[in-house]
Amino acid sequence: MRFPYRNMIAAGAAVGFAAGLLAAPATAADYPTKSVSYIIPFGPGGESDITARHQQPFFKKLFGQDMVISYKPGGGGAVGWAQLNAMKGDGYTIMGINLPHIIIKPRQKKVGFTTDEIAGVYMFHYTPDAIVVKEDSPFKTAQDLIDFAKKNPAKLTFSGSGKGTANHLAQVNFDKLADIKTTYVAFKGTGASVQALLGNQVRAQWGYTSVGAKHAGKVRMLAVAMEKRHPRFPDVPTFKELGFDMVSGAYRGIAVPKSTPEPVRKKLSEMIGKINADPEFQKRMLNDGFALLDVDAAGMKAFIDEKTTNYVAAAKAGGVLK
Repeated sequence: MRFPYRNMIAAGAAVGFAAGLLAAPATAADYPTKSVSYIIPFGPGGESDITARHQQPFFKKLFGQDMVISYKPGGGGAVGWAQLNAMKGDGYTIMGINLPHIIIKPRQKKVGFTTDEIAGVYMFHYTPDAIVVKEDSPFKTAQDLIDFAKKNPAKLTFSGSGKGTANHLAQVNFDKLADIKTTYVAFKGTGASVQALLGNQVRAQWGYTSVGAKHAGKVRMLAVAMEKRHPRFPDVPTFKELGFDMVSGAYRGIAVPKSTPEPVRKKLSEMIGKINADPEFQKRMLNDGFALLDVDAAGMKAFIDEKTTNYVAAAKAGGVLK
């Protein structure tokens, strides 16, 4: 029996369509149907890793799948971000992102990605900038520190986590707002910056509220860069209370490969939002000194654009960018 040619084409198309259905990835409604790989573009032990570890059990509790954490360090995050868009965009590979890192690094030199190539789906928290001193420091208030800096230009030394980082840009902005000149000493990471303070290598630190939580009893914070006081540190004023319009820090979120379908991006964004809304998760994060933030996939571009304006201006003032 002979089949007309057009029938053979139709039959072939039907088989191909059926095969396509079998091979098609899970829809956003089904997602996730297996574990999700969460890549941290830094080494273990930092704030990005700590927050991912906090998210991990809640991802399992709320969505029934494992969040498997791995690390791809290098270039202050640039190695991982440069590889992100070459990864499979099915929602099962996600990567941590940080501000100001993804804004400043590609503007300094070619690093394999640009800011607008990073497909962020949620910004879930930040570590607010803070002026930190040793517990026995003669600086009891931010005003004490400012008064010393005015009388001793450039002699007040701050440690901080690298150049072009949130810490460094906070120092640049605060010097301008307070009309002082201080000296910023860059260290490799928050841990080294704290040790420099505790070891009396510097007089103060541009750190984060997480430093105040982790080193309670050893350090004091004089001010925090938040809209309102941090719940764990009700006695520490905000810069705004002291007359300085400064809300800043290191912002952390999640991105996916650009090939990830929009419905899956939206679903993942909603999922991270649900984790952020969990009271127990909030308790853990606040106890560690983090500040929660909720910027979903729809709001990411506007959020990053706004931050870019401020970060780039400070980076130019601090000699990080031309």
